[in-house]
Amino acid sequence: MGEIQFYNTGYEAIFCGIMGAVIAQVIKVITYIFIHKRINFKIFTTTGGMPSSHTAGVIALSTSIGLIDGFDSLIFAVSLGFSLIVMQDASGVRRAAGKTAATLNRLVDEFVQKNHEVKPYATLKELLGHTPLEVFCGMILGIIIPLVVHFWDKLI
Repeated sequence: MGEIQFYNTGYEAIFCGIMGAVIAQVIKVITYIFIHKRINFKIFTTTGGMPSSHTAGVIALSTSIGLIDGFDSLIFAVSLGFSLIVMQDASGVRRAAGKTAATLNRLVDEFVQKNHEVKPYATLKELLGHTPLEVFCGMILGIIIPLVVHFWDKLI
């Protein structure tokens, strides 16, 4: 049985995409620890925050595909198109949904306090999307990871 080829294959591309998302989530946990002086591993599984893990993952995948098959390949074009949609969604639709949830939470809180009512439901999740800076930082991370992985043997 032969050895599995990693570099210049789909394995490298998948690895880079997954590592982009995982490293972004780890950065969020570490940042949370420094800011709040306590550990909260729930941050690892939540959306929103700096940097965008969705963006880091899809851009790492696209960059890896470009490095392997060429930036002029059809598969890179498809991958980049998918990545741009994910990035737009992260900073557009999901961010707007988060702002809507924040407004609705505030209105319900005001109503409950004013009328001495019981809150009718749990608080809606507000941190859903990303600011353009969070998406940009996810993009930079998503470019760096496949460059390091792809050229690792030349770096060391």
